[in-house]
Amino acid sequence: MSDGKSIEVEGKIVAVLPGTMFKVQLANGHSVLAHISGKLRKNFIKIAAGDMVKMEMSPYDLEKARITYRMKDVNSMPRHAASRRRY
Repeated sequence: MSDGKSIEVEGKIVAVLPGTMFKVQLANGHSVLAHISGKLRKNFIKIAAGDMVKMEMSPYDLEKARITYRMKDVNSMPRHAASRRRY
């Protein structure tokens, strides 16, 4: 929502659903249905269960959201480094 009336919240991905939809648990315990934004889709950003994300929600429908950012996990190694073998 470009008019600045959206609510920005953070949550944790609970389930990955078909069609780039996700079930996200908010910090207050509510769960919402979210889809990924166009920039995440365009740049092939992968989102898996357990990832922390930032979302935009409309004040008119608090059951749905748009995922705008995948938070970096500082405690784990990058996803591509775990699959590389070093001899």
